[in-house]
Amino acid sequence: MINIKDVAEAADVSTATVSRVLADKPHVRPDIRERVLAAAERLNYRPNRVARSLRVQQSNTIGLIVADIRNPFFTSVSRAVEDIAYSQGCTLFLCNTDEDPEKEEMYLNLLRDENVSGVILAPTRETADAFAERVRLDVPMVIIDRRVRNVEVDSVLIDNVDAAHKLAEHLIQDGYRRVGAFFGIGSTTGRERKEGFLRAFEEHGITLPPEFLMMVDARIEPGYEAALKLLDLPEPPDALMSSNGLLAAGVYRAIQERQSRFAKPIGFASFDETNWTTLVRPPVTVIEQPTYEIGQTATELLLRRIEEPARPAREVILKTRMIVRQSCGCG
Repeated sequence: MINIKDVAEAADVSTATVSRVLADKPHVRPDIRERVLAAAERLNYRPNRVARSLRVQQSNTIGLIVADIRNPFFTSVSRAVEDIAYSQGCTLFLCNTDEDPEKEEMYLNLLRDENVSGVILAPTRETADAFAERVRLDVPMVIIDRRVRNVEVDSVLIDNVDAAHKLAEHLIQDGYRRVGAFFGIGSTTGRERKEGFLRAFEEHGITLPPEFLMMVDARIEPGYEAALKLLDLPEPPDALMSSNGLLAAGVYRAIQERQSRFAKPIGFASFDETNWTTLVRPPVTVIEQPTYEIGQTATELLLRRIEEPARPAREVILKTRMIVRQSCGCG
């Protein structure tokens, strides 16, 4: 697809200049304007998404609100949103809520005050559970990562229940029967992944001790402390599973520290492919989420929503991929 950067290169100008020309703004030399328009016509570029947004709302800015920018999942999603927004002549406001609904509300109000053209939102658990009561859909919006119910709004998700079920099933097939698991306490994804994880064990008639299922703050240090607590039990798990990339780093550290106490290697599997999961030994079996595709799809949906405010809402479910490595005794 031809984008604004292609037009800029063809006209030998900056993308900002192309944006000004397509938005029919002043302070552009006539010869530059003519060159840009000629390049756009020659490439058959159709800038109606952004140009229409600029004319109607006087803004070429979109907002992105994520739960934790330190989480590699959201880092990759944010990169994709920025890439696609930039290619279409938009700038980006990036906001981080730390899973705090008050910060989330503050940022939503701030973005409205800034008259952004639209918002991509990864809602906090409180907001996802009561979206209709907490969020005004007075600007175009796309929801990512967390499912909201009973509201007609565009969303880009993965099937968390199915992905967690596959990871748990893999651990069971590898012979593990006492698996401890860690789920993020602040989001609906943690809840859905716990559901899928438990379903796999129930299907095999395996009952896990309640203390093996831990809802924790989805950060490195809480993951480390929670994993130590399980591994120091008189009858500890024979494997651990993390539902989040930040948690995984803490859990893996705990495994490395306690492994010498165990006769057999402690199994481990996790959600999220990160830059360390292939570097450690043993490398980690993971569920890889299509993070870049999530951000790309969400941005494209938002631009379409800006252009076509009355179109029906879409829910896009993207596929995950399980990458089998040696951390669970396989591969």
